[in-house]
Amino acid sequence: MDVANLSDAVASLATNPNLKSASQQALAKSNSKLNMEAFLKIMAASMSNPSFSGDSSSGGASGATDYVSQLAQFSVLQELTDLETTIAQSAAIQQQQQAFALMGKKIMLNDGQGSTIEGTVSGVQFSKGYAKLMVNGQAYSMGNLIQVGDAK
Repeated sequence: MDVANLSDAVASLATNPNLKSASQQALAKSNSKLNMEAFLKIMAASMSNPSFSGDSSSGGASGATDYVSQLAQFSVLQELTDLETTIAQSAAIQQQQQAFALMGKKIMLNDGQGSTIEGTVSGVQFSKGYAKLMVNGQAYSMGNLIQVGDAK
């Protein structure tokens, strides 16, 4: 896979609206921990007071099994959320490394208005953790990259 195709793939990940900023991820993680704590408190209260669950005919045994099952599902959800965060961070780091690798390279990119721009990457700028290429004094998203070639 050449650099241009790899850059496009990473740039599409980086511009994905489903990827959250670090502060949003931290907030979501703290909210999920609060939810896990609340769930554990409710489960403990329900298991210590079987009539609390509303089903007095079951004697609480089925309810305990349900709560253990829900706890397992909640744990899996937490791990998937952590994995999503790790993948998003990895994609951002990879995109940053690729942007640095393009320094001094001649590139062609779309300006976002239907025209193509050619020039040499003179710098890398970061916005919300994502890299933008500096070409001819302007910052362009990695997603606008069309072609990469060595400067001559």
